[in-house]
Amino acid sequence: MKLFLLNIVFGFFILFNVEGQINESVIGKINIKEVDNLILIKGQAENGDEVFKDRLNYSLLALKKSSTGNYSSNNQQGEFSLDPNENKVLSEIRLNIEKGEELKIYLFIKQNDKVIAKDSLIITPAENKNIGGEVKKEVDFELKGIVVDEVITKVGKDFHDYFYQAYNTSGNQYPFIITIKEKPYFGRSSIITIISEDKTLFEFMSKPDEEFLKSAVKASLQRVSQYAKQRKMLYKNSRI
Repeated sequence: MKLFLLNIVFGFFILFNVEGQINESVIGKINIKEVDNLILIKGQAENGDEVFKDRLNYSLLALKKSSTGNYSSNNQQGEFSLDPNENKVLSEIRLNIEKGEELKIYLFIKQNDKVIAKDSLIITPAENKNIGGEVKKEVDFELKGIVVDEVITKVGKDFHDYFYQAYNTSGNQYPFIITIKEKPYFGRSSIITIISEDKTLFEFMSKPDEEFLKSAVKASLQRVSQYAKQRKMLYKNSRI
């Protein structure tokens, strides 16, 4: 896989790019520009082949870290196809970014649940637009320790916070995105699901009790650890 590092000044922002393509015929690319003091993010796919491509899926994730260390996310997903030599905009996200914040953007393109193309960017505001900034190492762009929050209640938010704190301090940040989803259930209860790569790793009915939520965090992390081991084994076998 070819790796390119770019360090450029984009308006008043320092932009770092790592582009890694896995499939030579399908290319995924993130394009950005400033529009009305916002960052316009476009996830694009290009078919460099003369063959029609279908059953493709994309995920465009924008993860913003505030100056206080809190995360917010915007995740766009969908199915698509590509005509021969077609270049298609898959999704757009508009976000603002201020001093002290950091924006990480990831684009993944899959076919039959296998990643065939990806791209990533990191954007940070520059105090001086003439300062180029420091090029980050490859390890800084590894997709590790990311937890996407898709909860809808205070109980769900509490679980996410307990989970993220335990995960972040466990010393085991895995190279895949973990999504915590919540959906309403009867009355005031809800169902919380821990998902990664379209696979349900753990699911339980919420309960507004700190001890219960922390025990659910422990069980969730055990399932995530098991999944990481299975995933690593499958990856090794696929390379034999």
